[in-house]
Amino acid sequence: MSTPPSRPKPQPAYQALPGSILHPSETLYTRIATAARKPPTTSFILPPRSGKAWKAPAGSIIRISTPEGPQVGDLNIWSATNPRERFWASRTRQLHASHVTTGDRLWSVLPFLRPLVTIVSDSLGGKNYGVDGVDEFGGRVHDLLGTRCDPYVNEMLAGDSYDFHCHSNLTRAVGEFGLTEFDVHDVLNVFQVTGLDDKGKYFMEACPAQKGDFVEFFAEVDVLMALSTCPGGDLSRWGWGEGGKDGEDGGGDGMKDCCRPLKVEVFELVDREGVLEGWEEPKVSGYKGRHGLDVPLGEVSDDFDLSHCSCLDSIEHLPAHLRLQALPSLRALHIAHTHHTSHHTRKC
Repeated sequence: MSTPPSRPKPQPAYQALPGSILHPSETLYTRIATAARKPPTTSFILPPRSGKAWKAPAGSIIRISTPEGPQVGDLNIWSATNPRERFWASRTRQLHASHVTTGDRLWSVLPFLRPLVTIVSDSLGGKNYGVDGVDEFGGRVHDLLGTRCDPYVNEMLAGDSYDFHCHSNLTRAVGEFGLTEFDVHDVLNVFQVTGLDDKGKYFMEACPAQKGDFVEFFAEVDVLMALSTCPGGDLSRWGWGEGGKDGEDGGGDGMKDCCRPLKVEVFELVDREGVLEGWEEPKVSGYKGRHGLDVPLGEVSDDFDLSHCSCLDSIEHLPAHLRLQALPSLRALHIAHTHHTSHHTRKC
């Protein structure tokens, strides 16, 4: 019986040429990570089972640490100037890995697609956790496989109500900035160890962080960030139905004893100009197509020469998503200028 030919090992699907924006300059970002910093412009302790949002300017460094020991946090990120541009966990997972560390970037959604932040330091990265960052069960730290816990799944699985899951904590946190539950999105689970078992099922392990462990992000653009201290704490006793344990109903062998605070600090560089030499804020995607959509400017005759329509020139330099938004206004403008005239080459 012949042996079937072996297949070649699959290669990572998302690879880029050297020098791509996908792979930041190691020299530059090492310089950023090790440069002298001013005292923190923002610094707070986030209590257990709570959430808070804050802003950080482009060029700053955001540190999230474990001041009292292991604790998982759920992180959301938006552009501070446009909350429609927000962190895209699944694309980041494809571009980098299921778990991220130093040198990886957290990307924004379409149609923007640019790094919002870059990880510049990680005390649990690489060989500091497991063997080459992997434990005996295949678990890795700083998770992009899963997402935030929420009261809807909790009600579905356990049949009870609890108001302080990560989704709820993030929802309350962003209200201060005019955002709502609909702006909360899939998270980066900082300090959380997860993986897939031999059947492809998602698992979680106890958080390996010790007192003083940290992860640091360099803000590539002005960002709004929000963090929840997970009600599961260090996940050593994780389970659903928290409302019926030590939540709203009290009692039970719940998870409060393994919940701890997280600390957030935002730093500016002492020599910003010198350290950031060669860095520039990443631009949104350069795609200028229209997704194959041929959107008419208005009801014009077939022999109208669009090459003479100056209003098209005014939006040609815009990104695709802005051009599509501008077209309805230009259509109305064109109709107003061409109505009741037979001069088909009139400028609009």
